[in-house]
Amino acid sequence: MGTAIGRQEFMIQHAVCESGSDPRTISDGEVDDDGKPRRTGTVWTASAHIITAIIGSGVLSLTWGMAQLGWIAGIGILLTFSVIAYYTSSLLADCYRFPKSASGKRNYTCMAAVNAYLGENMRKICGLFQFLILSGATIGYTITASVSMVAIRKSNCFHKRGHGAPCKFSNNKYMIGLGITEILVSQIPNFHKLSWLSIVAAIMSFAYSSIGLGLAFAKVISGHGHRTTLTGVEVGVDVTAAEKIWTIFRAIGDMAFACAYSVILIEIQDTLRSSPPENKVMKKANMIAILTSTTFYLMCGCFGYAAFGNKAPGNMLTGFGFYEPFWLIDLANVCIVVHLVGAYQVLAQPIFSTFESWASMRWPDSEFVNTEYPLRIGSKKLNYSINFLRLTGRTTFVVVATLLAMALPFFNEILALLGAISYGPMTVYFPVEMHIAQNKIKRLSIRGLALQLLNLVCFLVSIAAASGAIQGMGHGLRASKPFQYKE
Repeated sequence: MGTAIGRQEFMIQHAVCESGSDPRTISDGEVDDDGKPRRTGTVWTASAHIITAIIGSGVLSLTWGMAQLGWIAGIGILLTFSVIAYYTSSLLADCYRFPKSASGKRNYTCMAAVNAYLGENMRKICGLFQFLILSGATIGYTITASVSMVAIRKSNCFHKRGHGAPCKFSNNKYMIGLGITEILVSQIPNFHKLSWLSIVAAIMSFAYSSIGLGLAFAKVISGHGHRTTLTGVEVGVDVTAAEKIWTIFRAIGDMAFACAYSVILIEIQDTLRSSPPENKVMKKANMIAILTSTTFYLMCGCFGYAAFGNKAPGNMLTGFGFYEPFWLIDLANVCIVVHLVGAYQVLAQPIFSTFESWASMRWPDSEFVNTEYPLRIGSKKLNYSINFLRLTGRTTFVVVATLLAMALPFFNEILALLGAISYGPMTVYFPVEMHIAQNKIKRLSIRGLALQLLNLVCFLVSIAAASGAIQGMGHGLRASKPFQYKE
């Protein structure tokens, strides 16, 4: 999920859009071949959706990733991940319809496409990875939002007391405050009308990314940039040989996280008009989006590295390579917080919906599971009701996510772990396997072996990134006391 909000947000918006109209009330000329309202999406709307999905909080770690890898490997790996993502997204575009890419039955979601081509068991595995990505992202968003809140206090403290002042604040109370907010918001039964949230998300993500890029660019052209090297942080100078290996693995995971977005492509493709064929239009949209996002990422990573050098912070907007103008840094961090508070709900809602639907089918006669209790103020009935399963289940999820964020408050490591989970399996493995099944490619043919080699390499990259993330979390836990309150 190199992005932040766009992925599952789009799934919810589109599902509601599709379910909100009754085809029986629409004339034959206004429906598609599946009886649903005629789709009107174009290459430009699809490109905009993808760009919104890609560019998000993952951009904040690219400067640090470049510092660990250096100019050669950093640029090379980011470009490689982007090329692979474009290739596999093109394969996925052909899997929107089953069995033929231009005239088969439509698949409305990624899991539906996996089920059509690879079967029920693989659909469950795909669902498990999606659950891990969504759950992990809520933890990551809790960490990132709280770090940005603390950065606002630090920025004002440094501005008033000087850059050397001991401005240290605990993240814990901000995580708890965010958790309480999310508990309250999560009780909304139908969190469906999200068009406004998509617009806010796009504005916020571009705003803080552009502010970071602008500050880095200004620092470079003013001549205040720091020393950089072709290979990044130097063994014996900045880190030990072992530390260098582990940070390289984490940096690779961070870059993979920034480039992983295939999980929402089927949902976006399902908005396209059917002529010209959706797969051809989607491939053009993928090209436009990848070129745009990769250019933006390279600018952020390269200018950030040139500005900070080998001492680049893990988060370019909260690591205080920039102190002034403090109000602009505050504005960027406010944008991050606003973005991620909404993004949390967007990613958590599919988990809530899946669990509650399962519980309703499992216990159809249970009042605890199914009964809604309307709220009243005096004799006035409110347009809101309480359900005990929703109250307890959603609250429990948010509490657990908040506790895990407090226990593992490691920005780069969490992003690397999410990148490991999302890039190898979701961006590469499932699209490749569906392509093999669709085209009946023999495993031992040259093309089949090449595709399997791509799967293997990306699997090893995911393992390396996950290992680096887990090692970094373990090291961080030994060096810190996450639940200790400090002010």
